[in-house]
Amino acid sequence: MELIVAVYDDWGIGKDGTQPIALSADRKFFREMTRGAMVIAGRRTVEDFPGQKPLPDRENVLLTRSSREFQGFIVCNTPEQVLALAKGREKAMVIGGGSVYRQLLPWCDTAYVTKVHTRPASDTFFPDLEEDPGWQLEAVLQSGEENGIAYEMLRYRRKGTGE
Repeated sequence: MELIVAVYDDWGIGKDGTQPIALSADRKFFREMTRGAMVIAGRRTVEDFPGQKPLPDRENVLLTRSSREFQGFIVCNTPEQVLALAKGREKAMVIGGGSVYRQLLPWCDTAYVTKVHTRPASDTFFPDLEEDPGWQLEAVLQSGEENGIAYEMLRYRRKGTGE
């Protein structure tokens, strides 16, 4: 399984259920990387989707403890249900938020990280892969600047796993 996340310099990913600063270059990268994939999100992340609707051209999976129906989503109540579902998929990507990343990170071998070089106030953080001895930076895929904010799209790989 893979994951995709945008982080700030302090590895913050959001505040009050949304991204304080979102770059159009990162949104485009996200669309390209997740198109055709099974994407796994939590309830708060889904509530931040446009119209709270499933993302087009993707199989949308919601990991939640809620018993509520979410139109257009396959609802899983445990990480084990997600893992069983992901086994049969060519590409499964965890897309957030914080709780879902924490629950599924142990089963991910690749992380696509957009590092946004700023530090807005965040209340949700992603684990710092730079400090985790189990992960290594494999490639800088793209870098640039948007609205005066520098960014890099990075690929991390869990040590001991191959392509």
